[in-house]
Amino acid sequence: MILDSFSLNGKVALVTGGAGLYGRQIVAALAEAGAKTYVASRSTDALTELADEHRAKGGDVEPMHVDLAEESSILALKDEIVKRSGRIDILVNNAVARPMKKGYEDDASAFAESMRVNATGLFVITRAMGDLMAEAGSGSIINIGSIQGMIGPDPTIYEGTTMSGFYPDYFFHKGGMINYTRFTASYYGPKGIRCNCVSPGGLLTSKMPEAFVRQYSARTFLGRLANSTDLMGIIVFLASDASVYITGANIPVDGGYTAK
Repeated sequence: MILDSFSLNGKVALVTGGAGLYGRQIVAALAEAGAKTYVASRSTDALTELADEHRAKGGDVEPMHVDLAEESSILALKDEIVKRSGRIDILVNNAVARPMKKGYEDDASAFAESMRVNATGLFVITRAMGDLMAEAGSGSIINIGSIQGMIGPDPTIYEGTTMSGFYPDYFFHKGGMINYTRFTASYYGPKGIRCNCVSPGGLLTSKMPEAFVRQYSARTFLGRLANSTDLMGIIVFLASDASVYITGANIPVDGGYTAK
């Protein structure tokens, strides 16, 4: 039955940065679909609370520590997952560092710090977990990109607010993530592993100025920002056997923002 192919029962998943805006719904999607889900970041307090919430509802979610700026921390995470579960079937690269608080005017050191996590860290954890998947001959890697890796910033959506979209590191590494997805798909494809990228648009929060919400929403076909469940379907699809012949793809989940 086709619906059975969407099930993640018996699968082991790892989500980095799972306590943030996108991460919470990614973790929920995997857990609700049946996956044993490890969620990892530098700070485990919020992850412990998140895991407790899912366990109370019957989900199998465990918090883990990882510092993506340190290769030794990533390898220790890999070893701990092997110790606990023996394998990994799904990797969701969702964590992101945002050290460039001053945007384009920030110091070069802030840009370098961003790249250490968002570029080098992405490479190291993908290789570590991808090689583990290769031992089993199957797996799915999902990179969480952004529409800002596909297009340039639009100053008009920030008019009348103190917000700005000019953060060069974010555009740099999200754009690179899309092509790194293709590289990874090519490298691991013969080993039975798929790699795809999801590029979300903006997610509505209560802190957003009304002018920004109005102007951003007008840029989309659907007339709104994303909500707290809009990523769940694509995550389960790409993690599951329902997408078994899809790899190397970048899929915008943006209400039509990049198509308009």
